[in-house]
Amino acid sequence: MLEIVLLAMVAAFLGLRLYSVLGRRAEHEEESVPQRFDADDKPAGVVHPATAATVAAPRAPELEGVMPAVERGLREIAAADNSFNLGQFLEGARGAYRMVLEAFWQGDRETLRELCDDDVYAGFVAALDAREAAGETLDNTLIRIEETRIHSASLDGRMARIALLFVADVAAITRDKDGNVIAGSLDDAIESRDVWTFARNTAARDPNWVLDETDEG
Repeated sequence: MLEIVLLAMVAAFLGLRLYSVLGRRAEHEEESVPQRFDADDKPAGVVHPATAATVAAPRAPELEGVMPAVERGLREIAAADNSFNLGQFLEGARGAYRMVLEAFWQGDRETLRELCDDDVYAGFVAALDAREAAGETLDNTLIRIEETRIHSASLDGRMARIALLFVADVAAITRDKDGNVIAGSLDDAIESRDVWTFARNTAARDPNWVLDETDEG
């Protein structure tokens, strides 16, 4: 009788061990790819092609309302760059938006050089030169970024590009060479809508994205 009980306990123990291994493996294999877009941001799993269409992983909040073509572009970028994380990219892009605006307002060419590609940098410098020649200064403040929306995403060869729409409140004042206000008001913020495109060569070691294009939203 004791031997039967012991054998039953051993069988149960082995069954639990097999479930803990196979069950976890099965759960791991049912995760969708790439997980860098999923809401819980877990490491990427492997999905068999036959089951990929039937597995529904939770969508990241950043993908809500995104057009299929845009999501496809994001997934192509993630496939080309396994370090790409959408949430981290958006957070970094918001920081870059603030830094570029403040650098332009303050005439900080060094920061602009670090964050922009050659063409965008040249455009900023030309505007700074004209402003300084007129003796004008900007006394602007970025009050808040109301919205950041993914506008487009594409992968051209190894070059990834993501365009974002920024909707922000800005208090803007322009002063002449004597410090007199000639435009704007710090009391009344204006809504700014900008579409900025960030680019990165996914084959490069440098993980940083640069501002590749600016446009009005």
